[in-house]
Amino acid sequence: MLKKKLVAITAALTMSLSLFGCGNGDQPKTEAASAEGIVSEDGGAEAVADIAKIKEKGSLVIGITDFAPMDYKDDSGEWIGFDADMASAFAESLGVKAEFVEIDWDNKILELDSGNIDCVWNGMTLTDEVRSSMDCSNAYCNNAQIVIVPADKADQYQTVESLADLQFAVESGSAGQSEAEAHNLKFTPVKDQATTLMEVKSGTSDAAIIDSLMAAAMVGEGTDYADLTYTVGLNSEEYGVGFRKGSDLKDELNKFFVASYADGTMQSIAEKYGVQAALIEQK
Repeated sequence: MLKKKLVAITAALTMSLSLFGCGNGDQPKTEAASAEGIVSEDGGAEAVADIAKIKEKGSLVIGITDFAPMDYKDDSGEWIGFDADMASAFAESLGVKAEFVEIDWDNKILELDSGNIDCVWNGMTLTDEVRSSMDCSNAYCNNAQIVIVPADKADQYQTVESLADLQFAVESGSAGQSEAEAHNLKFTPVKDQATTLMEVKSGTSDAAIIDSLMAAAMVGEGTDYADLTYTVGLNSEEYGVGFRKGSDLKDELNKFFVASYADGTMQSIAEKYGVQAALIEQK
């Protein structure tokens, strides 16, 4: 069911959206990097030995939010999901344990720069702000921001123009909020994407803007939100993992992505959570 829903969402978005390319050029120097003395003479960030620090403490601390199918808790309280399983596999490759910490998504950059977490790995959209504030991995999943409305009202909201009078719930500091702002939509920021769905179901908000991967897992037939559905696709985007500027973890993760894609590990984990249609080939 999840695979079919994700394929359906992907097909609909392909028809309705123009794709926007994301460059992988050099990252700009940040004030934080300058203050910490990790900027080289040519203006680039010098390597930060995060791998050695992580191995010394024995854990990779990963900043996340509750976001199925990427990061969420099973019945025993353990964090699972495509990102959670991949992060655990990466930590194992480093010889350490994965430690998951729920963060306020709006404060993800502060949490990372302060050293409270080692990376942000939670279906994070590679926006200009993210790329300028973190060292980011190669993109590993395609995604989009889509509109969620009550199913019995879906036929009224099939275009961007039809959304003008709606009150939206969006995750604070998220790509969904950015899209609401870009389209001049009225919105209320909330804790996380799961809360946006609760807002629409309860009638507190008219609609929500969430990731297409989450919509495939959480909305429609066979879910707790069977009375909600998706309509308009607002953009096209890619997911990546964020590290501190100059961190040697970025290159190590990119190598891990290539190896895990080549040996089928990434595809196997993706199939477990129904996100294989969104995977980006790792070269």
